[in-house]
Amino acid sequence: MRIFAGRANRALAEEIVRYLGTELGNCEITQFADGEIFCKYNENIRGVDVFIVQPTFPPADNLLELLIMIDAACRASAHRITAVIPYFGYARQDRKDQPRVPISAKLVANLITMAGANRVLTMDLHAGQIQGFFDIPMDHLFAAPVLIDYFKSLEIENPTVVAPDIGSVRMARGFAKRLGMPFALIDKRRPAHNVSIVLNVIGEVKNRNVIIIDDLIDTGGTIVNAANALRKEGAGDIYVGCTHGVFSGDALETIDASPIKELVVTNTIPLDGKGPVDKVRVLSVAQLLGEAIRRIHEGESVSSLFI
Repeated sequence: MRIFAGRANRALAEEIVRYLGTELGNCEITQFADGEIFCKYNENIRGVDVFIVQPTFPPADNLLELLIMIDAACRASAHRITAVIPYFGYARQDRKDQPRVPISAKLVANLITMAGANRVLTMDLHAGQIQGFFDIPMDHLFAAPVLIDYFKSLEIENPTVVAPDIGSVRMARGFAKRLGMPFALIDKRRPAHNVSIVLNVIGEVKNRNVIIIDDLIDTGGTIVNAANALRKEGAGDIYVGCTHGVFSGDALETIDASPIKELVVTNTIPLDGKGPVDKVRVLSVAQLLGEAIRRIHEGESVSSLFI
């Protein structure tokens, strides 16, 4: 087994190999003067079980770099190639919900498969049905154990778990069940991309401390609008738990100025100085990914990680 890292989140890959007691494989990734990506494996990987760690958040070069790394490994006669994608980009366009639009998640699945990947390992897909877009095995991990352990450690008094929109209901309800907390829902409408409007808060949140749970935060609009609505309904301390911190534009500035007390996010996407982080706590999913990699390599059950 050899683990290689793209440039999108090398720090996470280094944590993974530390957990596994090994080191990153020697792979050279550079660019020509015009930006074209060059990849070369500087060690023999013929017959090797290869794992490539590369999330595919914007810019699109991250996705292209993953495809090029897969192709290079395939042409170097690797025995099996597993694309380890902590954050699966282009996942929000998962259906044709209006005329003349793409299903980008399916397109990306096809690209990864055609590049030569034999397996995909990812975490908290924006839509679960994306698993069916792949014609190769996919292991879908959940960051829930990491987030749940942290919120348990806080011992929050009088808590309620809140889903910020309909799409987050299943994830938030699972958290509420595991944490033994009541559940509430925010009725939201989205009139345009990256624009959300809160219509109603369904459930009891008055004089209760709340934990908003979502899979990703992009502009921060949904989470901040939810926090403002909860505060108007009389909620106390407001926490947010999220797997993927995309944090586009001034998202962190918006969150910093909001009623949110603490935002807990995992390291599937690096922050890289995107904005103020006083309210942000980053938890590592390296051990979870590392254990899944070990089990895939040794032919053990991955789903038993979440039982």
